[in-house]
Amino acid sequence: MENIDSIDINILKQLQSNAGLTAQEIAGTVNLSTSPCWRRINRLEEIGIIKKKVALLDSQKLGMQMVTFVSISLSKNDEESLETFEEQVQQFPEIVECYTVTGTMDYFLKIITRDIQHFERFLRQHLAQLPLIREMHSNVAVTQIKYSTELPLDTQL
Repeated sequence: MENIDSIDINILKQLQSNAGLTAQEIAGTVNLSTSPCWRRINRLEEIGIIKKKVALLDSQKLGMQMVTFVSISLSKNDEESLETFEEQVQQFPEIVECYTVTGTMDYFLKIITRDIQHFERFLRQHLAQLPLIREMHSNVAVTQIKYSTELPLDTQL
């Protein structure tokens, strides 16, 4: 872990809760003046702990009702095949997360689509067409119980 202290952790907690806060607003909650707080935020950005600031959108309100988790096994596991597959999944905006995993499967994808018909079209016309895929298993999310983008920073000190 980079050289960060408890003040940095508190700044990060504030930002991951609301990236729209100003340095002045954050400074007030972490007992710093604005300039030192702003410098700390800039340093956290420069060293890559803060990757970027984004707006989190409500997928349901945008009509994207379907969350599917797909596990994938490739037909080949050499370095070139892995890199090729990883480059291919980058082109699909429906794939919002992709992980290499241990066990019998090679990858785990999180796919968001409007509905089951959109998912089926995506699966048939795009994902299933990737030549390196040997096996796929889909699991449709029924109810979202917890969703957070906030890291458990309190457990890191």
